[in-house]
Amino acid sequence: MPLWNVYHPVGAYSEEEKREFADLVTSLHEAAGLPRFYVVTLFHEVDRGSFYVGGEPADDVVRVAIDIFARDVDDPARRESFRHRIGAVITPFATAKGLRWEFHVDQTPRDLWMINGLVPPPPGSDAERLWANENRAIPY
Repeated sequence: MPLWNVYHPVGAYSEEEKREFADLVTSLHEAAGLPRFYVVTLFHEVDRGSFYVGGEPADDVVRVAIDIFARDVDDPARRESFRHRIGAVITPFATAKGLRWEFHVDQTPRDLWMINGLVPPPPGSDAERLWANENRAIPY
């Protein structure tokens, strides 16, 4: 389950822009075979007095913290591709607005994850495809 926490200046994004951003995030992970409901995007407005970069207040930065659990990205070539795809999602929502941006990705071990008390099905399995088709967690 990818979890994107997007920390941004107050008023940087309209509701429509948040929806578009979240849809692009979801589509990125769906293209890798994940059910859409696995993807969660949270937007956190941070005022200048609470956002510091290098010890200085900042109101021109977007910081994205991404946690992934559903797939391991261990191969260096896959990591590089993933990094570029993430950048392609963030760039239009930051650079076009004159905002600086950065991100990082943490990988949580798959066996430390549950949804509604269910252990998610193995990647690429029939059960995972069923979850994707139903767009929800169901017993399997």
